[in-house]
Amino acid sequence: MNLFAPLEGLADWLTYGVLNIAEGSRLGESVAFFLYDVPKILLLLAVVVFAVAIVRSYFPPERTRALLSDSRLYVGNVAAASLGVVTPFCSCSAVPLFIGFVESGVPLGVTFSFLIASPMVNEVAVILLLGMFGWKIALLYTVSGLAVAIVGGIVLGRLNLEHQVEDYVWEMRMGEAHVERMTRAERYAYARGYVREIVGKVWPYVLVGIGIGAVMHGYIPTDALARYADSGNPLAVPLAVLFGIPLYANAAGVVPIVSVLVDKGVAMGTVLAFMMAVVALSVPEFVILRKVAKPKLLGIFITINFFTITAIGYMFNWVLG
Repeated sequence: MNLFAPLEGLADWLTYGVLNIAEGSRLGESVAFFLYDVPKILLLLAVVVFAVAIVRSYFPPERTRALLSDSRLYVGNVAAASLGVVTPFCSCSAVPLFIGFVESGVPLGVTFSFLIASPMVNEVAVILLLGMFGWKIALLYTVSGLAVAIVGGIVLGRLNLEHQVEDYVWEMRMGEAHVERMTRAERYAYARGYVREIVGKVWPYVLVGIGIGAVMHGYIPTDALARYADSGNPLAVPLAVLFGIPLYANAAGVVPIVSVLVDKGVAMGTVLAFMMAVVALSVPEFVILRKVAKPKLLGIFITINFFTITAIGYMFNWVLG
């Protein structure tokens, strides 16, 4: 069940009915995408931030941090990546939860494990891969996606980059133990104020990020990848990853593209690396994430993901022959 189906119908009506843009046109796809994704992301942001605020009013950050900060066994990274699998958000939708994690005191590396896993691996994409390519491919994708999320989070955590999170994020963290003594009305009032503060800071970045994604969604031809990433090109995998970064789609939405590329002779490892890049490394995500992460942290996040996804692509090509 798609909870956002009414928004999608409204976006289509505004695009093709009110604005009278031709259905199936690149402009129409871009406009409909923008009109659907903006309210969806802002609504999700408001709901998630409100929920995080309510939870935080009962559980100070120290409790959350203790739950997900076992650095010796990296239990927190595994738990966060696993949580990401069962919360199948697109990359931009996962950013609000990233904000909530950081402000609740969850270690930065653990938070990034969630941010990577949530868009990359979800049950819909796994089922589609299972139906199209069989259980081996579906299992390889799932395991490797979790591996990218866990390893990427561990590496980021070991680099001690907390100072690369924007200062205002730390300033808004509420660590006082007396929050547990709030009345229900006080909790709701705190949560509403928290939503206004966060959404007020982030919404321009959401608009810009989704606007970029909408243009790319409608105008960048994905079939160009098949011409430059054929199986005879030793640089096919990094090219596929680079080509996937400007695109913007969730894992389920990119699976049909994966099928077309495989039919055109692109190696499976190259195609799955492309899929990972589309869903876990998107320009709109970078724009929104920049609001909470300083350039150095954002650059390291992109670099780690790029190289781990590329390595996974080469490994797939080697394993699958």
